[in-house]
Amino acid sequence: MARTPPVNPRKRLPNWRWEALRTTLWFVPTVLIVVGIVVFSITFKIDVAAHFHQIELPTWLRSGNSQSPGRDVLIAIAAAIITVVGVVFSITILALTLASQQFGPRMMRNFVRDVGNQVTLGVFVSTFVFSVLALGSLTVYPHGNFIPHLSITVAEALLLVDVAVLIYFINHIAASIQLPEVIAGIARDLDSAIDTEFPIFQFADSKETDARERFSQFEEPTELLTTIEERGGVVLASKSGYLQFVGYAQLAKIAKLVDAVIRLEYRPGHFIVAGRPVAKVFPQGAAKQVEKALTKAHVTGPHRTLMQDPVFAIDQLVEIAIRALSPAVNDTFTALTCLDWISSGLSRISGRDFSERVYRDDEGRIRLIGADWSYQKMVNRAFDKIRQAARGMPAVFIRLLDSLDAVVDATTSSSQREALLRQGEMVLTSSQESVSDRNDLYDIEQHFKRLSESISSRDAPSASH
Repeated sequence: MARTPPVNPRKRLPNWRWEALRTTLWFVPTVLIVVGIVVFSITFKIDVAAHFHQIELPTWLRSGNSQSPGRDVLIAIAAAIITVVGVVFSITILALTLASQQFGPRMMRNFVRDVGNQVTLGVFVSTFVFSVLALGSLTVYPHGNFIPHLSITVAEALLLVDVAVLIYFINHIAASIQLPEVIAGIARDLDSAIDTEFPIFQFADSKETDARERFSQFEEPTELLTTIEERGGVVLASKSGYLQFVGYAQLAKIAKLVDAVIRLEYRPGHFIVAGRPVAKVFPQGAAKQVEKALTKAHVTGPHRTLMQDPVFAIDQLVEIAIRALSPAVNDTFTALTCLDWISSGLSRISGRDFSERVYRDDEGRIRLIGADWSYQKMVNRAFDKIRQAARGMPAVFIRLLDSLDAVVDATTSSSQREALLRQGEMVLTSSQESVSDRNDLYDIEQHFKRLSESISSRDAPSASH
């Protein structure tokens, strides 16, 4: 029975434009400033109507018949808020700078894209803007007897909100720079990226099955790959950088318009060099048109992101682990925590489909073949650097083997288990070369034996058939 297109049980990751806005400290504050301006325009109109006796405000909103008390309150609020913003975020940047020495510089982006930090800054700044606008409204009417009672009351209420937000922010930032919380946050990003890039398949109904079988009669990717490799035209990269986003659907539409097939050589997360091949097109005559389309469909930048690149989250966990294992830090428990979350992520990946990304048009013809993923490469990326940094550390070797054993239960093919066994064998070899204590080495060998037995027991049923 055929399978349906991927079904994503979670919300899809945003596109690259939304991700770019998320990783700034100005977008959310700007939105909240606009909200503050809108709220002031409403309160100001109400105050004007009350001033001309068109409506009557409640007695508890009236703050006297003189402008001086209201002006003093607004000045105090504006001065206090802008001072808090400067001091709090200066201290925060300093704390994050020190923390990044342990987490790695790439972790700073996680703090910048944190919604709590962005909202906190936005609430403070919008309160300051509201107070300044209310202060300026005192001079709107020449006689000097206009008092924006409602605006002053709202400014005081916003001050109380800011106090609550300040308490939240202090607690939030204190928790967010703790290593276990940082590692768990990266693991959550990894799970979300896995669900997007490697979705779960469900069985199709009879109509979808018939349609897919009809489409599959036209051509197969293996046949096209040979043709593209031998007779395809080369498409060169226009600029260097990390590939952050690929508009697969957009490229497939363009390929249909020019009646061509595109084979991508890179996937998001790879570094591409300007002037080097990034794709091949068949027939060769469509290469120029596709090259122009790639400049719009490919987004490159100076750093990697989680969009279409779940391996980036694995690399972040690995970076924290190898920093923890360095002689300068020597924090074994942090490395063990990273291994626990890495095994969780790989277990999630192991149950997903790794078939090549192929896009067909409405007639069933293949128009785009994306760069494939390799389970073995993911396993190597997850464990190689940690294994190399952990030489002479029995505790880390044992946890490495336990992590591999935990992933075995989630594997769906013998090739996946072969990749895990190969990694376990390298762990055993490293331990035999670097661990001198016989008892420690015996414990490592026992854990490797358990890993081997787990893999053998999983392969046994398939071998009997």
